[in-house]
Amino acid sequence: MEFPTDEVVIGCDAFRIYRSGKMDRLHRPARVPAGHDPATGVASKDVVLDAGTGLSVRLFLPTRGAHGGSPGKLAVLVFFHGGAFLIESAVSPLYHGYVASLAAAAGVLAVSVEYRLAPEHPVPAAYDDAWTALQWAASARDEWIAEHGDAARLFLAGDSAGGNMVHNVLVKLASCSDSDPSAPRIEGAILLHPWFGGNTLVEGEDATRAKEMARIWEVACPGAAGGADDPRMNPMAPGAPALESLRCERMLVCAGEDDWAAARDRTYYAAVAASAWPGRTAWLESEGEGHVFFLEKPECAKARELMDRVVTFVHES
Repeated sequence: MEFPTDEVVIGCDAFRIYRSGKMDRLHRPARVPAGHDPATGVASKDVVLDAGTGLSVRLFLPTRGAHGGSPGKLAVLVFFHGGAFLIESAVSPLYHGYVASLAAAAGVLAVSVEYRLAPEHPVPAAYDDAWTALQWAASARDEWIAEHGDAARLFLAGDSAGGNMVHNVLVKLASCSDSDPSAPRIEGAILLHPWFGGNTLVEGEDATRAKEMARIWEVACPGAAGGADDPRMNPMAPGAPALESLRCERMLVCAGEDDWAAARDRTYYAAVAASAWPGRTAWLESEGEGHVFFLEKPECAKARELMDRVVTFVHES
């Protein structure tokens, strides 16, 4: 079908989506080279996992002892960046800086995933890349992970769409048998302002924003069953995998009080906490803050409070 006048149906500072399905990326971040990060003292390097798909990861190794932890091996944290499955990068200034700071503060060996983006690579490409990266990190084939990391202490973390990816990786893990070597044990999952949705509004959700986000999801995942009620976007949708089967031992869910995603995040957290899931749940809501504010304002008091809570979560026994 041709669109003589291709109308913009979603427009923001980061991208424009047209009625035809075409998308313009207005946000094209620079690539930060790997190496020594002078702000945190963290070393980083890039590793290509699949030359065919372009999947790669950036590893962040903190200075030994800088985090005040034990001199033993470091927990390994696999991180999925946000960006609505459409934009951003593990090697952009925003995410390089955040994950380097996280690695330094928590004393973890971080593996930040450069997954494929929609619409060129529609969902589930991002989920597939997340799964591949997790298996690679757990295998400890990389010399940094083998020498410095404890692959028996794995954490998953992500913000916005990346938080959604954390949930969906846990769902995939739940479908694996206990004896399946491709299903590593996850000690903890950290969902930072995760992006969830649904066709029916939940309490406190803004109807206009919910409709807009549902449309973005359908661009990222044109094959979504039921639109925003696809179980990958709405974990509480009819027929969605049982939350009690999520495969991790602990979970931290974070939201901003003024975040458009907060109503869904509260609903998700409450549903997990009320389920028969045997793990331990924790919640942090940042008063007066919006969506992923900690990326844009990493030095503000609420961002420091959030980072401290993440660090505490990682080091809880």
